[in-house]
Amino acid sequence: MAPSGKKGILERLDAGEVVIGDGGFVFALEKRGYVKAGPWTPEAAAEHPEAVRQLHREFLRAGSNIMQTFTFYASDDKLENRGNQLGFTGAQINEAACDLAREVANEGDGLVAGGVSQTPSYLSCKSETDVKAIFKKQLDVFVKKDVDFLIAEYFEHVEEAEWAVQALKETGKPVAASMCIGPDGDMHGVSPGDCAVRLVKAGAQIVGINCHFDPMTCVKTVKLMKEGVEKAGLKAHYMVQPLAFHTPDCSCQGFIDLPEFPFGLEPRILTRWDMHQYAREAYKVGIRFIGGCCGFEPYHIRAVAEELATERGIMPAASEKHGMWGAGLEMHTKPWVRARARRDYWEGLKPASGRPQCPSMATPDSWGVTKGHADLMQQKEATTKEQLKPLFDKAKSN
Repeated sequence: MAPSGKKGILERLDAGEVVIGDGGFVFALEKRGYVKAGPWTPEAAAEHPEAVRQLHREFLRAGSNIMQTFTFYASDDKLENRGNQLGFTGAQINEAACDLAREVANEGDGLVAGGVSQTPSYLSCKSETDVKAIFKKQLDVFVKKDVDFLIAEYFEHVEEAEWAVQALKETGKPVAASMCIGPDGDMHGVSPGDCAVRLVKAGAQIVGINCHFDPMTCVKTVKLMKEGVEKAGLKAHYMVQPLAFHTPDCSCQGFIDLPEFPFGLEPRILTRWDMHQYAREAYKVGIRFIGGCCGFEPYHIRAVAEELATERGIMPAASEKHGMWGAGLEMHTKPWVRARARRDYWEGLKPASGRPQCPSMATPDSWGVTKGHADLMQQKEATTKEQLKPLFDKAKSN
């Protein structure tokens, strides 16, 4: 339950309020030196709590009122599978993440969301019972720490997402379910509308999309989910937490297939003005839980909060210093910069990349593999040179 005096997530959404999520912790903390790219596991919650706390605090100050626990890929199988050698158990990481999120949420009007994500066990074709047992270990911590609601996020296969929702539902807490798919559907071709219907029937009260694609692609996909739910005569609330990168050239696997993933994505980053457009479009199609995923920094969330300030009835902290639409530029020493202190200038800007030899789009890697394929069978040991060679050869041929 939400702390005394705070409305819960469903109470807020039922009233038509906009709730703003946070941003992408694994990418933000990797850039700061606290997360290893590849495993993307969240041991920083226990190893470097001050870094996680500060990032939560920056998102809260920017306008977020959902503090999602930094528990992405914090299932025991993922931690063991990808080289957790620090001595922290899954329970310790999950507990630390809950404590940090609650501490910062209590500094403002924040709610704590405990999150689970897809598992290596599912990709390796483990049973429903095995996969649900992995979720339950995290859920035991979330119940103990009394998070306000639960999110099953970053699922490529609707079947596994259903299993997660069913496990989460047993706690009695509100459940949100967010898939990392685009308009073409999940990795087995199940449409966004059908995915949403299955998740609602499994027990999710909030459904939507996170990660893998840019904001407009994710909003389009949530719109398809909404249409499917309404056609089925069901009801739900809707959420969206996209990438902060432009991905017009992505295939069904999303930005993971881009050759720039994960260290060369900066030229694709959305500006704060793109975020204003995203927030408005999401609101127009009926999405009321609006946040971000990989690439989202606090200034992106601030742009979302500023765009929807009228609807929310509040501006994020320190907006008088930040200034809407570059208002602070009115005080710049150069007159041509002062002339940019207006909304129409920034909305109409077509930013240059400054990279004369770069193409406008990339050719994604299209391996076409999913659950059960030999390439996705998980192992605890690091990939050997003998195993890497056919991967390099295949990448070159692609």
